[in-house]
Amino acid sequence: MSGPENQIEKLERILEISRELTSTLALGPLLSKIVDTAAQLTVSEDASILLRDARTGELRFRTATGEKSEQLADIPVPVEGSIAGEVMKSGEPMIVTDAQQDPRHFGGVAQQIGSETRSLLAVPMLIRDRCIGVLEVLNKKGDLPFGQDDVDALKTLAAQAAVAIENTRLIGALRTAYKRLGELDKLKSDFISIASHELRTPLSLILLYAAVLQEQMGGSGAGEIDAVLRAATRLKHIIETMLNLRYLETGQMDLIPHRFDLRTEVQSACEDYQALAETGGVILKATLPDEEMPIYADQEKIRVVVDNLISNAVKFTPAGGQVRVALRSRGDDLELSLIHI
Repeated sequence: MSGPENQIEKLERILEISRELTSTLALGPLLSKIVDTAAQLTVSEDASILLRDARTGELRFRTATGEKSEQLADIPVPVEGSIAGEVMKSGEPMIVTDAQQDPRHFGGVAQQIGSETRSLLAVPMLIRDRCIGVLEVLNKKGDLPFGQDDVDALKTLAAQAAVAIENTRLIGALRTAYKRLGELDKLKSDFISIASHELRTPLSLILLYAAVLQEQMGGSGAGEIDAVLRAATRLKHIIETMLNLRYLETGQMDLIPHRFDLRTEVQSACEDYQALAETGGVILKATLPDEEMPIYADQEKIRVVVDNLISNAVKFTPAGGQVRVALRSRGDDLELSLIHI
């Protein structure tokens, strides 16, 4: 085959790998294809990719041509005392015409898998001037020397292998970050849910006893009690906002329905907001049936709805006004109504 035709074939093979690099996330098959192509384009017997082990600092075979790839994976190659290590440190390609006579040649591989390295071409795999590994080809067929065309082809393939490995690393890091973000978001939602639920009851007691103290003390200490009521009311509003924000962010609610007495829940909510109403000069009245009003629903969510309705009614009723809460049965339905005048 003539020179120009051979060059066109090399470019087509490299372009094919470039297209596959941009269309697949399967790193293993892509690297296997790169070493196969490296051996074919340089007319070599074997090719392999070695990556530096971040834990030990040694080079490890990531993939290789032929049936001995799995055996190579178990063989560490030292950075000091190997041709691949020299390429790793220098960041420059290296051609070795007689590996057996080169003192930098690491003979441990041949001893373990029974192969002989006569000649070798190794190029660095670079990512932004950082060498992450080495692509090498062994034993050019016909015992011919490796030339500049071989170096250029191998450098292009090494760059593609480096990009593929870096893409995989970045995608893995991104997936880990997304997973961690999801875990943090769940922790935040769980915290908001637990905190708001656990704080609501003691806060209601604070409001209640603050109102009682305000009535008993009269003018003495009224300013301090008013401050407690205002702070407790503000905290209650913050809790309600936290719950609403959680529902808005997730776009869904985890409903845990069970049977409970709606009358008791409404009565409890009215008692909680009684002190707030009195502080604002508002009369809060509840008209509730004597019998239980059972309902099958999520008690916590229903309580949030009732709290919001009463809170808004009390908040937007001027001093001297009234808020009337009524609960009644209408056939199979229960009706909760609020009127503020």
